[in-house]
Amino acid sequence: MDATLLDAEAEAAVLRVYRQIFAVLAREAGAMIVDPDLLDADQAILDAFAEAGSDGLTVEQATLACRAWPHDLIVRRFEVLRQYGAITKLVDRPNELRHRAAFAPYVMLMFLRRMSVQGGQAELHQLLTLEAHSVSDPQATEDDGQASVQRLTKVFRLLGNELAILVSTSTTAQLRENAQLAWGNERLIEQAEKVHRLVLDRWPTLHRACTSLRMALAAYADAVQLAAGRLVERAGTTRALGLLPIETWLTFTRSSEPDVLAAVLDGLLFDAAAPDFSAQTMVEAVETGRRSGTARMAPPRPTADQEAPESAAATDREDLRAEAERVLAGRTAVDIVEVVDAAGDWITARRVLAELTAAHLHDELEYELVWSDGMRIDPAAGTPWATEGVFRRVVS
Repeated sequence: MDATLLDAEAEAAVLRVYRQIFAVLAREAGAMIVDPDLLDADQAILDAFAEAGSDGLTVEQATLACRAWPHDLIVRRFEVLRQYGAITKLVDRPNELRHRAAFAPYVMLMFLRRMSVQGGQAELHQLLTLEAHSVSDPQATEDDGQASVQRLTKVFRLLGNELAILVSTSTTAQLRENAQLAWGNERLIEQAEKVHRLVLDRWPTLHRACTSLRMALAAYADAVQLAAGRLVERAGTTRALGLLPIETWLTFTRSSEPDVLAAVLDGLLFDAAAPDFSAQTMVEAVETGRRSGTARMAPPRPTADQEAPESAAATDREDLRAEAERVLAGRTAVDIVEVVDAAGDWITARRVLAELTAAHLHDELEYELVWSDGMRIDPAAGTPWATEGVFRRVVS
């Protein structure tokens, strides 16, 4: 009886870990995530727990920390994570409100993030390296070699099947989005063939399993060629760049002339200066501002014997005029690059450019901000990248 209970306790412990790991995959209890945004919501909740420290969080505190997300979504995801054991009560008692987060779910989420960006290629390279070390171990047995070959056979069958289905049923755009499945395929096949040779040389009796691995590798290679051929045929060679290895890009950038490199950016519009706030931070600021809800008090009315104060609009207009005149310094026009350099750093230059833009857009001010296509690049300047343009006084 004791041995049975101990075995059951060990199995329950393993089950708890697996439930925590796969909690980040659950949309609802027993279901898989189909919307990548739910992964972002899970990460926001776990990030909030990481920042909270040892005191943990209540549901209300978690929703406040994740206020950039819809309240109902965070509450629902919080409950799903709690059902899977990824979030548990700080103290196991009926009225406990504070919770703590487990470590395993966040590790799993980081793994999923990297796979979504790299298509699982890095993980597959690591798997192949580990399999080669495993079958090379002097203590490895024939069963270990067979298990290794069978694992790799299943992996490459799945990869080949997915690519074949994409080629036959998906649009060109969908195939291009999944081009990472074909990245580094030659290196992957070489590593798998190395494991195949090690196993076959060491255990010749496993020739049947090795034959299955060779067939899976051949099917994967054929699927990769079909996918690349369809991309080139339907979208043109320039649209199939996702299939190029990193070495090709490095060679292109090192050996190309400036005109060729500049042609890559034709039709693209971007701000050279890096933003000081991430998009997520801006969204949180906007949402916080919307919920402020503070009532605005009416300003006191002037008495009859007092002169009415100047309106806020007039004050703003004069402030913009003063800033414009300070920048012009008696001149009719001034180069924007000169204004940016005079500011000294991008934080100050951004404020000045915002005020000059406001002066340009003001109906009652006679100033104009005109941008040109050129760009000044000077690594020694306070703001290395500066778009060329002119701020000038409009003479009526």
